[in-house]
Amino acid sequence: MSVCYGPLAARYDRLTGDVPYEALADWYETALSQGGRAVHTVLDLCCGTGTLSLALARRGYELISVDASAEMLSVFQQKLSRLPGGTVAPMLLCQQAEELDLYDTVDGAVCCLDSFNYLPPEILPEVLRRLRLFIAPGGMLCFDCLAPAHMRSLDGECFVDEDEDTLCLWRASVEADVLRYGMDIFRRQGRLWRREQEEHTEYIHEPDALTALLETAGFGDIRLHTDGPQCDCGRLFLTAVRV
Repeated sequence: MSVCYGPLAARYDRLTGDVPYEALADWYETALSQGGRAVHTVLDLCCGTGTLSLALARRGYELISVDASAEMLSVFQQKLSRLPGGTVAPMLLCQQAEELDLYDTVDGAVCCLDSFNYLPPEILPEVLRRLRLFIAPGGMLCFDCLAPAHMRSLDGECFVDEDEDTLCLWRASVEADVLRYGMDIFRRQGRLWRREQEEHTEYIHEPDALTALLETAGFGDIRLHTDGPQCDCGRLFLTAVRV
């Protein structure tokens, strides 16, 4: 199978039309403002096709948007021409999270839609070390992840997403603390359908373990929130201040 967010990238926005991005932008904007500094520049780590980045950019923030998938960033790039006049276009960087390397610090950072669950436990310390390095003192780190119980409940489940010319089937399996799902993507091409495949792996991270890693990396005032968008779907939010 191909790496994740390759073939899926071109259809990602169509298949995630139910994601409440404006509500997420509201939540993250409020969380970022609760740090010890004014927020002007924001890092969007694992930004995907950039819908959250663009929502924040339209609100006046300057974004640095980082993702490991060149295909997802290519879709993001095509959206920049639709930004309102006077809006600062996000800077797009293709980097692995554990290799994050910025030209300067930012006032805050976000990581949305369980992107943290895609990070294996062994690289989390380095990811957090780099985030602390590039977030200015007093700046907020805000991210969400899926609750462990919710992820384990997906074991054996099958799901279908579709629109007029795309059908996406995915099957989930959980072993130990790892959730894997194979994805079959069918795209209409004239009278025929083209089948492509991806395999996604997400890791179950216990909130207490994340809190300990954040403390070790040099973050403080760490808080777990269960009142954010999609909280009824198992989404948890964490905020921490760069000490």
